[in-house]
Amino acid sequence: MEQQVMWQQLIKLVKHEVLPALGCTEPISLALAAATATQYIDKKEISHIDAYVSPNLMKNGMGVTVPGTGMVGLAIAAAIGAIGGDAEAGLEVLKNITQQQIEQAKTMLNEHKVNVQIANNNTAIYSEANIYTSHDHVRVCIENSHTNVILIEKNGEIIFKANNQKQDDPKDAAIIQLMSVKKIYDFASQADFADIEFILHSAELNDALSQEGLRRDYGLSIAATLHEQTKNGLLADDLLSKVIIRTTAASDARMGGATLPAMSNSGSGNQGITATMPVVVVADYLDATPEQLARALILSHTIAIYIHSKFPPLSALCAASTAAMGSAAGMAWLLGKGQYEPVNMAICNMIGDLSGIICDGASNSCAMKVSTSVSSGFKAVLMALNRIRVTGNEGIVCDSVETSINNLGAIVSNSMKATDTQIIDIMSHKA
Repeated sequence: MEQQVMWQQLIKLVKHEVLPALGCTEPISLALAAATATQYIDKKEISHIDAYVSPNLMKNGMGVTVPGTGMVGLAIAAAIGAIGGDAEAGLEVLKNITQQQIEQAKTMLNEHKVNVQIANNNTAIYSEANIYTSHDHVRVCIENSHTNVILIEKNGEIIFKANNQKQDDPKDAAIIQLMSVKKIYDFASQADFADIEFILHSAELNDALSQEGLRRDYGLSIAATLHEQTKNGLLADDLLSKVIIRTTAASDARMGGATLPAMSNSGSGNQGITATMPVVVVADYLDATPEQLARALILSHTIAIYIHSKFPPLSALCAASTAAMGSAAGMAWLLGKGQYEPVNMAICNMIGDLSGIICDGASNSCAMKVSTSVSSGFKAVLMALNRIRVTGNEGIVCDSVETSINNLGAIVSNSMKATDTQIIDIMSHKA
């Protein structure tokens, strides 16, 4: 395939996968299904809501704060989505909710008018909202990706049904299967700046979220705690600490219900934050130009998409760890003055270090996993700059970075299925 054509397809894919998202994307998916359903009824007449979600979506929706509401869980997401959601806003479905609507949604919960259960569906991403009035019933189903509506049904009559349930995938999605780390590196290093300049918006959004996370207490206040310890002398105020603190602050804010959007990656705000902020911090440290920042960011985000394409969209693996492999590549590109070898080595070092960190549902503690992942990434880059990497004789790492990535993908797609089942069983039996 001619190189320029391939690069343009890759740009379209990145634009599809790197999008603004307000709140954790799993409860937001259910909120979007509910908002879509209420386009076909009078919102003032809603009597009750029955919702069904896949086990993985339940896992990632149980413990995370829904923006603006101060409440956690899928029930409030369904209620506020139905009452105040904007069905045309995609992952920003809750961006215009009002305090009055939030109070109405909370009243629905207090009156036990919202019920959320696990669906009999094996798809990783599935959310279904059934909205009832005294005389109408609208059912909306989303599947395969967080915004991919596959069915709209009113009173048993089909209003919309997708011919292809994966219709939300861009036509150029297959391009990622033709990629390699080296091809992505060449794309990021050589593409016209004008074609990739759009990725700088990820720095703007996620840095604003990071600043908000340091300005107020959100979630477990992990970043604020670490920042305080740099003042007390228990942590050095060095580049590593800045990478961890500024990245984790954005995750604190996002998981703690801040009403600012994150720029997501592969359907996850935390993945987008993790792919963005370490690169931004290193670029600030180096006083990099906007073009250098854009090239490092497009490398990071595309590598994150590439690695994530090797396993299911939701799994037992914390995907912040693989997004951090993207940001490790971006940091290595900046600190290694654009050379390829540090990029390659940094990814292999991370696979050797961080493989298997589990996802036990979206929650405030996700920010801890983000901090762990970016710390590993920075360490991996420092090793790579000294031409040190985990060798092909150790663990699942091979001499080839591509084989190493595929080995990780095989573990996540196969062996970790049992881990995922066990995690969901533990969480669903909590009191």
